[in-house]
Amino acid sequence: MAPHDPGVAQAARPEPSALVGRVPEPQIHVMSWNIRRPVPAIMARPADRWDRRAPALRSLLAAERPTLLGAQEVLPEQAAVMLDALGPGYHAVGRGRGADGRGEASPIFYDSARLELLDWDQIALSDTPARAGSVSWGNLIPRVTVSATFRDRRTSRHLLMINTHLDPFSARSRLRSSRAIGDLVAAAGPSSARDTPAVVTGDLNTRPGGAAVSELVRDGMLVDTWHGARTRVSEEWGTYSGYRAPRRNGSRIDWILASSAFRVTHAAINPVRPGGVWASDHLPVHAVLSLDEGGVDA
Repeated sequence: MAPHDPGVAQAARPEPSALVGRVPEPQIHVMSWNIRRPVPAIMARPADRWDRRAPALRSLLAAERPTLLGAQEVLPEQAAVMLDALGPGYHAVGRGRGADGRGEASPIFYDSARLELLDWDQIALSDTPARAGSVSWGNLIPRVTVSATFRDRRTSRHLLMINTHLDPFSARSRLRSSRAIGDLVAAAGPSSARDTPAVVTGDLNTRPGGAAVSELVRDGMLVDTWHGARTRVSEEWGTYSGYRAPRRNGSRIDWILASSAFRVTHAAINPVRPGGVWASDHLPVHAVLSLDEGGVDA
């Protein structure tokens, strides 16, 4: 697999080739993507219009078919498009971040042929996590995290997936939210009765070395899959491109972090433009994971 150059026009191909795509069992292809919520047409510049972006999003997801996808800024009509693109057997968990369960969501999509859903939960990132729509720590908009425990049908091993979208304005909120997510990871980790490895995906609105990410990788609780990968399948593109060609060695604000029990074989940041169209103002990020020999069993 060779790195893709975002300067190469994709219009000649109705469907892009996969940058990562399907992986052989027992490997797991994890993807994180802020797909950009739709905004009223009168407020959107042409590149931002959902009716323009939706076919490109469909095409990219149909090519990649990740085992697990943590998505952000997802509205119900977008979730339906994503499930249709991923194909039969894919399901999603997660609801809107509002008090009524509506609005933007950060759902987890999964391939049910590979993974059996055992349990899932959604909490508010606030001092009152059980109260939907609650805010704390300086964020004015509710923020949530969705967690799901799966059994790998191939190996019978369990894994925890956590997906989130941290606040872009409040550094305090991002740090406190990271601590709450770290508590979820620790509660399932090696020092607990569950001993379940975790994967955290999300738009963390934090660059490498930022406090929110540093909190999650502190003491080796999680590792950055980009730096931990044996093979990188792309350049280190900045993940927020704003519908423009991404910059090499740009700032990564979208992340896949994983417990050290996982071996990271590949990582990628996906600059493909199906039909010459950017599907989102963010680039998807990918990691291919497997559990080391002697890893965590169910």
